[in-house]
Amino acid sequence: MTVAMPFEPRGIIPACLLPFDTEMNIDEKSFRSHLRDLVAVNGISAITINAHSMEVHALSIEEQARTTDITLDEIGDQIPIIHGVYADGSANAARIAKQAEERGARCLLVFPPNTLAMGGQMRPEMAIRHFETIASATSLPIILFQYPLGPGLGYPIDTLLEICHRVSQVRAIKDWCNDAALHERHIRELRSLDTPVNILSTHSAWLLSSLVQGCDGLLSGAGSVIANLQVALFRAFQNGELEEARRINDKIYPTVRAFYDAPFLDMHNRMKEALFYLGRLPEAHVRPPLMKLHKGEISKIEKCMDAAGLTPENVYQNVA
Repeated sequence: MTVAMPFEPRGIIPACLLPFDTEMNIDEKSFRSHLRDLVAVNGISAITINAHSMEVHALSIEEQARTTDITLDEIGDQIPIIHGVYADGSANAARIAKQAEERGARCLLVFPPNTLAMGGQMRPEMAIRHFETIASATSLPIILFQYPLGPGLGYPIDTLLEICHRVSQVRAIKDWCNDAALHERHIRELRSLDTPVNILSTHSAWLLSSLVQGCDGLLSGAGSVIANLQVALFRAFQNGELEEARRINDKIYPTVRAFYDAPFLDMHNRMKEALFYLGRLPEAHVRPPLMKLHKGEISKIEKCMDAAGLTPENVYQNVA
């Protein structure tokens, strides 16, 4: 039996979408097609399932197990699978983590429990214990999802460093602090630990700036549509080709306006509409409380896709 090498979270990691049919059931055929599209992008290092982009808030644990099985059945060991751990209770989070490992995931993306928004930043021991509970249930590496500090779900820098110190399985953070100065501090201080922790940006609205600061890659739902452009941008920056990076960033910019304008909660809803327009999804349904976009916003998304030069033929093709 071949033993998989330990997974190192870095590079370009799309977070895929989850199509639904008109009855709001998982559209397995379309999901499999979406997975094949993503895996065909040359240069991605993994894909993420059961995260925000797949509307994990509206999925049962059983449905998460089903999407994991579909993913592994469709793409096998072609590329590592990162599995989201979205749960308020630490015991439930540990159960999801264990289930993900048993089914073949290679890494975990751990969301902050929503209960921490009610003053959890004043009780760092709660966040630390949450990660320790998850780590005790699995041997998989962990990506910590760092939220903005303002709403109360982001971990203060001292708590973040303590989690990384106490839980050795934390190998990266998905940084959504939404603060350029704090993002740079995360990069500098987590990289300087005795066992360095990678920084995966999810600042897709200012990705080029984030890469310039020195992050190790990107984990983002926008990769469900523009993984090829993200790979090209990352490669250009790694090669020191700043003008090329700017050129590619100019192609990405219209998609930023399509996906990330207010209200922010509709970002993955918009990505589904973009893939419907580009002929990569047969429908663009979302589970409540998310709702169908208004016609005016759908028209805006279509115009932004045109401005980015995206077509059904080139949406996942390597960028020349």
